[in-house]
Amino acid sequence: MVETITQTSNDWFKIHVDRKELKKLYKRSDLAGFKHIVTYFVSLIGLGFLCINYYETWWFILFYICYCTLWGGADAIWHECGHGTAFKTRKYNDFFYNLASFMNNFEPVRWRWSHSLHHSYTASIDPHDFEVEGSIFWAPRNLFNFFIIFMPGISLIFFHKSLHKEIIWHAFGLETRVMRECIPEDKKKSCINSSRIFISLWVCIVICSFVFSSLLPILLLLIPKCFASINMIWGITQHMGLQEGVKDHRLSTRSIRLNPIFSFIYWKMEYHIEHHMFPMVPSYNLPKLHQLLKHELPKPQTLIQAYKEIIPAVIKKARDPKYYIPVKIP
Repeated sequence: MVETITQTSNDWFKIHVDRKELKKLYKRSDLAGFKHIVTYFVSLIGLGFLCINYYETWWFILFYICYCTLWGGADAIWHECGHGTAFKTRKYNDFFYNLASFMNNFEPVRWRWSHSLHHSYTASIDPHDFEVEGSIFWAPRNLFNFFIIFMPGISLIFFHKSLHKEIIWHAFGLETRVMRECIPEDKKKSCINSSRIFISLWVCIVICSFVFSSLLPILLLLIPKCFASINMIWGITQHMGLQEGVKDHRLSTRSIRLNPIFSFIYWKMEYHIEHHMFPMVPSYNLPKLHQLLKHELPKPQTLIQAYKEIIPAVIKKARDPKYYIPVKIP
């Protein structure tokens, strides 16, 4: 596996950046990490209390959508901590990586290794990229299949395709394809054990709902990720419709611009070309990195501009799987 990563990673296009400037951007900060994390969890707990106080009223729907959308920001925490760039101190990265993995329904061992491969096969249909199937790289057959992913709670209907099923299989010690081809032999037991911990926590949450005769424990702790559909609006833009199998991130990856609230939830990952080109630069330094690279990058798009090319691309790609959106490079 290590050999495969090396073979696919050593000839990616990279923009030249002054080493001294890049070294500054590589610096991680516990202060910057906690600034985001503390703000995030304080806000999440606050929205959680609003959901509890307004439960069984119409206001609950509004507060719950906001809660689930912010809960979906755990994906960005998982991602940044998984790269080891959220904090300078490793134990902080590891702790919040595991916490965010649970919030995300991502078994942490499996996803640490599969995401490493994802960065080697950016926007590629290569079977080694286990973030292709059922994720941002999936190719919808038509516009209906594309738009249905934005429906809140839709993942509950397609449980048989969910990551919950994969976790259950791993908990029973069943070797899935991702375990067989992606996870090292000496890490498989850890994957099985953490999967069992996940299921134990799920069961505890369900039991709490029965004990308190309330759906709130399930709604607030078990399934909010299933209702974080708003997050898909910006998450799906990362590689959708762009060229696959090319080793130039400018052609396979899309950077966009978001409002401050969405950017906070996404933890600056809208600078996505920059992230794929220099994945060890902390997200809070990506705006500075952009300033050094922008002369050789495609102009960042707004969400509206991105979808103006994504939606036609979905239609064209359904007819011609080889179609991709051409990108103008400065």
